[in-house]
Amino acid sequence: MPSIDLYYMPLSAPCRSIMMLAKALDVHLNLKLTDLMKGEHMRPEYLKMNPQHTIPTIDDNGFYLWESRAILQYLANQYAKNDTLYPKDPKARAIVDNRLYFDMGTLYQKFGEYYYPVMFKGATSLDEEKRKELDNALQLLEGYLTQHKYVAGDHLTIADFALLATVETIEAVDSRQIEKPHIRNWLNKCRSEVTGYKELNADGAAVFGGMAKGALQKIQA
Repeated sequence: MPSIDLYYMPLSAPCRSIMMLAKALDVHLNLKLTDLMKGEHMRPEYLKMNPQHTIPTIDDNGFYLWESRAILQYLANQYAKNDTLYPKDPKARAIVDNRLYFDMGTLYQKFGEYYYPVMFKGATSLDEEKRKELDNALQLLEGYLTQHKYVAGDHLTIADFALLATVETIEAVDSRQIEKPHIRNWLNKCRSEVTGYKELNADGAAVFGGMAKGALQKIQA
């Protein structure tokens, strides 16, 4: 079984996407908890691996890589026994890549823009326009799921792992935001199909959700 070091925090959605995929690929992860709040990502030895000092970061026998969607692609290319999770057909792969970029540049970004100012930057209110942008992004995801059973086709792909980590986090913060029928059906289906889903994704999302709810309670008091 391949063994890779993963520098991570369980409350991080991008980190959790890597953990789910590694389990599906039967890749062992040596988990290296990296506490951003304590500045562990700014240590010289960490910066040598990843000058952008972000998580997740992997060390695969001296090959260092960060940015979770790139890691998902690498792990599938390097360790998958077939191309089901990351198709080799150019058109099918392009759809998977499209959904990965949608997660990074649209859904996850809009989620962060809405909640992170209150959680991490001292904002005292939520921005209504950012809420609308997040809802619009979720509506796009709902549309993708009206076309297929999964986010990039009719079977599970690495794009599902990325978006599952994001959507589970949104669910943990405010479940009302994902009460769209196709998103809800997809989420419930993946919860039952993805091996180790609770400990690899849901538990970490719940920790993040608790942090978010605590910050929101302070501005609503």
